[in-house]
Amino acid sequence: MNTRQLWFVKPHQVEIREQQLPVLQSDQVLVRNLYSAISAGTEMLVYRGQLPAHMALDETLSALGQQKVSYPLPYGYACVGLIEAAGDGVAPDCVGKTVFSFQPHASHHVCTMDAVIPVPNGIDPMEAVFLANMETAVNLVQDGNPRVGERVVVLGQGIVGLLTSSVLAQFPLAGLYGVDSIADRRRLSGCCGVQAAFDPDSDSDIKMLQEKLKVDESGGGADVVFELSGSPAALNMAVDLCAYSGRIVVGSWYGTRSAEINLGERFHRNRMTIVSSQVSTIAPELAGRWDKARRFSVAWDMIKTCSPAQFISHALPFEKAGEAYQLLDESPRDATQIIFDYQNEG
Repeated sequence: MNTRQLWFVKPHQVEIREQQLPVLQSDQVLVRNLYSAISAGTEMLVYRGQLPAHMALDETLSALGQQKVSYPLPYGYACVGLIEAAGDGVAPDCVGKTVFSFQPHASHHVCTMDAVIPVPNGIDPMEAVFLANMETAVNLVQDGNPRVGERVVVLGQGIVGLLTSSVLAQFPLAGLYGVDSIADRRRLSGCCGVQAAFDPDSDSDIKMLQEKLKVDESGGGADVVFELSGSPAALNMAVDLCAYSGRIVVGSWYGTRSAEINLGERFHRNRMTIVSSQVSTIAPELAGRWDKARRFSVAWDMIKTCSPAQFISHALPFEKAGEAYQLLDESPRDATQIIFDYQNEG
């Protein structure tokens, strides 16, 4: 049996290739995908040729762990589909179940049963494609450790920023503020509980944000700043907004780009903490009580609570993959979350 799989051929070029699937082994299942979601941050680094060449794509995912960054390569990690067949060693009642898997974009894939995650009852497949990014949002919030009455800023209201804001909105914070240069994303941030959103390119907007954070007052500033914009320059804004002994949680992956951050002035005198947050592992201070299964359970609950399908701007047929990446590259203002629809695939 064949699958149609997305390949990144070279920077700024993708194509869909017909690939033969491996023979189903006893511990494996065949999944026919319904939807998959583009992770605009990481996938655009691949699309633009901005990933460090010496790194594996993700050593914690079986589908990507051995995949080095060299073209051509398949990529993607947010698929939802139906199990169509199972090997002799897999319980036959799994056939027909809806599952999530960290697999590259493709119409079908074969993987071991332990590489799929059952989608809970009551969650639509179009919501389920957000599991990977919602797990990232949960991880970010855990790393930021917001406390009652704190002031929190989320720099970047792309899909990870919106999901993180949605989770933070469940907390009894004194203030939750978003920052993004795209007006539609600022509007969407209000839908997920952000009290006010500001344009980083507007001096008046930033002044208003500083006033809300009481930056110039004793004890003022943001207790936690999440840097999720994907822009290295945003780290300096994070420092400017952060309070004495505040936390800056960096969830952006800049790829080959370096960050020129001012560690003098406010940073040096204010005992700020910069935290690297990445979802592939559990934070060491939580690892004794948390594992991936527990975090996935929370992510599913947050999907039910936050209804992230509201952030889908485009549901495109898989055959239009090239248009999807070109849109994200050239007109990011026009796309929040793009998903591929495989309903008409053979």
